[in-house]
Amino acid sequence: MTSQMLRLSLNQQQYELIDRCIALGDAADIQSLAQRAIREWKDGVPSAKAAPAGKPDVSMFSTKRTLVTSHVLQPGTGKAFEVRKGQVIRIEQVEGGQCADFNCFNLHDYKEFMHVGRTRTVHGLNPGPGDFLWSAPPRERAMMYVLADTVRANDVMFPRCSANLYESAYGFRKHTNCHDIQSEAQREYGLTPDDVHDSFNLFMVTEIVGDRGRIERQTSKAGDYVEFLALMDVLAVPNVCGADIMRTSNFSLKPLKVEIHEASEADLAAAPAVAEYDTQRTPAQFRQPTIKADRPLQRDESYVPQFTNTPIVERDIEVRLSDAEVETLRSFGLHQYYGSNQGAMLRDVVFSWWEKRYLG
Repeated sequence: MTSQMLRLSLNQQQYELIDRCIALGDAADIQSLAQRAIREWKDGVPSAKAAPAGKPDVSMFSTKRTLVTSHVLQPGTGKAFEVRKGQVIRIEQVEGGQCADFNCFNLHDYKEFMHVGRTRTVHGLNPGPGDFLWSAPPRERAMMYVLADTVRANDVMFPRCSANLYESAYGFRKHTNCHDIQSEAQREYGLTPDDVHDSFNLFMVTEIVGDRGRIERQTSKAGDYVEFLALMDVLAVPNVCGADIMRTSNFSLKPLKVEIHEASEADLAAAPAVAEYDTQRTPAQFRQPTIKADRPLQRDESYVPQFTNTPIVERDIEVRLSDAEVETLRSFGLHQYYGSNQGAMLRDVVFSWWEKRYLG
């Protein structure tokens, strides 16, 4: 049997990794490790890790919780909540079909905040029960744990909508939008519009089509909810997504209910232990440790909410359709989202047509 000599060029980091493999017993030396790698790559590489635990079931959690506060977010608004370590925050559908943007900051150091990119990298495009919300580098710590989710339709792919989106694409000089809603809600704690960052999008149905993401209609119902267990003291800022002329919330704006509870023993036991690493760093570990800002988040007692275009007021407009037109409307299959509400179906069709006509 003939053979060939191949030159395997490795840097010191690569050597370190191979040495660890050998130390763990994966192979006796680099030669045998290379041979094993070739063989198992062809046949399917077995995992060295134990099988991950299954996602928690909503039914496993105890209802023995103590309610701390309850609040209804009206359309076009959001609110900042202090959620302490060991508390549970629930965002719940009031009518159904409403997207929520969710964000959080370390209550004692607002420069540590939830990072969509890190969360997406670890848990994929649609995180759900059993996943964590991670803070941005250099800290990269688990801030919250997704405890329960009755819909499992969350997104970390799309950025928050903004005022400019609605002017540039739709022609609105003023329109409810997630960036401005988030800005206004967190202003209660002294944070600025520059402190807003991409959100964890709750109840948002997305998919990849070709090389782009796409938002689809959702089927969440009244009473559906997502729950997070706080793993540190956080300032949680949920808001009612301001998109009413796109599919995000089925072409309407609806309220959401927020509750904060003291976690039950079952809640606390559900969150697995998270490893700690030296690379989860604070600014004190860098050459420039000073950040030119106050770190504690303190409530502004004079704060008065000023959300864009609120209160949201709906106005009924009569539109006459022939029987044939109504039948055509019904044929689009939108009843799965709106039931027998033909007005909602028509609204969907009108704005869907506009998207196709002007946005392609």
